[in-house]
Amino acid sequence: MRRRGPGLRVRITLLTTALVAVVSAVLLALGWVLVGQVFDSSPQFPPGSTVRVDGVDVEATVLSDALAAQARQDLLQAGVVAFACMILAAAVLAWTFTGRLLRPVHDVTDAARRLSAESLGERLRLEGPRDEVAELADTFDAMLDRLEAAFSAQHRFVANASHELRTPLSVIRTELDVTLADPDADADELRRMAGVVRAASERAEQLVSALLLLARTDGLGLVVREPVDLAAVVESAWKAVRDEAAGLRTAFHCAPAAAVGDPALLERIAGNLLENAVRHNVPGGWIETFTEGGPQGSVLRVSSSGQFIPPDRVEEMFEPFRRGVRDRTSHTGTGLGLSIVRAAVAAHGGYVQAVAVPGGGLSVTVHLPCAPH
Repeated sequence: MRRRGPGLRVRITLLTTALVAVVSAVLLALGWVLVGQVFDSSPQFPPGSTVRVDGVDVEATVLSDALAAQARQDLLQAGVVAFACMILAAAVLAWTFTGRLLRPVHDVTDAARRLSAESLGERLRLEGPRDEVAELADTFDAMLDRLEAAFSAQHRFVANASHELRTPLSVIRTELDVTLADPDADADELRRMAGVVRAASERAEQLVSALLLLARTDGLGLVVREPVDLAAVVESAWKAVRDEAAGLRTAFHCAPAAAVGDPALLERIAGNLLENAVRHNVPGGWIETFTEGGPQGSVLRVSSSGQFIPPDRVEEMFEPFRRGVRDRTSHTGTGLGLSIVRAAVAAHGGYVQAVAVPGGGLSVTVHLPCAPH
């Protein structure tokens, strides 16, 4: 529900006018008092003295009182006029200058009202003195930059996810249509079709599971926090991909490395890194795994040979649906491995670094906070 009431411009104008009115009233009262004090401190005539004014003898004390009263009356009349002029001038000036000062705030408000997913490219880019209003406008522009990047990433993610899910579903539908259209399909043909449908279903299931895992870890806190040894996590994750690593040279330098977090997510981190190292390797290639703990935290590093990756494209490997230097061209994996790794590590309060291996391959290092004593 929209709140109703005087705007900020009206409130500032009223406050400024009220302050000017109070100060003017105090000055007028002070002038009234000073005029009286001036006449009271003036030289006094002896008692009974008279003064001739316009041919009329008037007692000096009566004349002094009359002059004091007339001076106060003149001061009051002039002061009232000046008071009214001051109030009017203060109100006009406050209204005018407040409007100019608040104009950038209205620009921010208008931009926020026009804001939508299609107009995130608008920016205020306020020029002028770097005051609080300019800081507000710059903060608003920075927020729009983050929102635009987030919406763009979301749109790319949805488009890529739709493409990835459509592929196995298209395979399933095509196989079913072809088989059902063949009246002479025998048991072998049905078995072949079932095998293709099962493989496509498994691929879709893997992708959905990866998407759910990414949604679980991306921006959410940990539900489970337990002491975990990264060396043991690597050993468990390696068992799942060991059979796929036939023909690859492996080296494990796994010292105890304590961390605190979700054991399943930590094993998924190690598993994704090892799966990428195996599936994106080259024949006769190598894999090297390293863990180490210390007072500054624990480290897990998985390095492997593979395709040549330009150093300026390493960061792209963490984008969803990236498989090596190719985009959605591999038939293995979901393309979400490193995206899940980054999200899961961030959920544990750590960070990930990756560098291209000279000659081909990738080295990914995970830094996790150390376990409390």
